[in-house]
Amino acid sequence: MPRSTAEKRAAFRELHLAGCFVIPNPWDAGSARYLEHAGFQAVASTSSGFAWSTARPDNGVTRELVLAHLRTLVEATDLPVNADFESGFGETPEDVAQSVKLAVATGVAGLSIEDTTGDANEPLFPLDEAVARMKAARRAIDETGGDTLLVGRAENFFAGVPDLDDAIRRLQAYAEAGADCLYAPGIESEAQIRAVVAAVAPKPVNVLIGATSPFTLQALASLGVRRVSVGGALARSAWGGFMHAAQALAEGRFDGFDGAASGATLNGLFRQGE
Repeated sequence: MPRSTAEKRAAFRELHLAGCFVIPNPWDAGSARYLEHAGFQAVASTSSGFAWSTARPDNGVTRELVLAHLRTLVEATDLPVNADFESGFGETPEDVAQSVKLAVATGVAGLSIEDTTGDANEPLFPLDEAVARMKAARRAIDETGGDTLLVGRAENFFAGVPDLDDAIRRLQAYAEAGADCLYAPGIESEAQIRAVVAAVAPKPVNVLIGATSPFTLQALASLGVRRVSVGGALARSAWGGFMHAAQALAEGRFDGFDGAASGATLNGLFRQGE
């Protein structure tokens, strides 16, 4: 029997209490269903992967489309779904709160709020404003039951402001504002990871591994990391295979299908979910 939303949210919170788990990022219903079949315990949406599937750039999708996408993922799998909710889809903290309530209503087990503005000249919200937005997200979750996990993201390394000290200050402030899990995408070295984990302890830390990495899951666990996501890496891998095969076709060759999944395998997989 499928789990209820409350059961999935409780299971998701439990995952963050001890150990280290991988939370891969599907971009559509089929990829979400496959990740459940592969044995993962939770999944997270990817703003970039979904945007590319709609022929848009990352952060170029409307709130309404994102909410519909989240509902699709939640309905496609019995796993808890963490929403990449970008910067909260709101000009003001009050707008963020309204958007977060709409996201919670899709049935997601968690959602992340990042501190990017979309302005290349000032890519990060001032800290006080970013904290106000995080508090608004926390309040919105509490007013809708409080069991949805809130992830606070410091985007320094992705926004062209690779200042670890500032990222840590931001993460600590987001933790105090009510974030349950902290995330600084783009940190890569052992020293950076150790510093972030220590700075926000005992709250759990997410680390992004978006490319081939010398780290193993065991090594990240030994650094105190609680969960590992891959962002748009799976979507980019799929796009890489598609683009390779398409380019071969454009050149009059048919050798780009090596390694393709069989139709029988895919049909069998998706019949299991009917």
